[in-house]
Amino acid sequence: MSNFKRIDPQQAEQLLEQGAGLVDIRDPGSFDAAHIPGAVRLDNANLQQFLARTNQERPLIVCCYHGNSSQPAAAYLADEGFAEVYSLDGGFELWYRTFPDKVEAS
Repeated sequence: MSNFKRIDPQQAEQLLEQGAGLVDIRDPGSFDAAHIPGAVRLDNANLQQFLARTNQERPLIVCCYHGNSSQPAAAYLADEGFAEVYSLDGGFELWYRTFPDKVEAS
């Protein structure tokens, strides 16, 4: 049984409106060029700090390029104690096609 759920962009948007957190695991250049508003870029360099400082009871969405890499990352975060973890199906690419007006650059 998976310890995270896969969700589509519409479900992710609803969760974000309800206060869910969002991490983006894409490379720095892609993240800086465009990302979902409120996203925190997460990689191995800031992972331990993120784990130590983040409320693990708050729902958390994991975003990558196309929704593949976010699945093992979501499973890892759930294993680390996050109570409610989601992987964004279709990743940033599908989000951008679905909500082109809900993207920002760094």
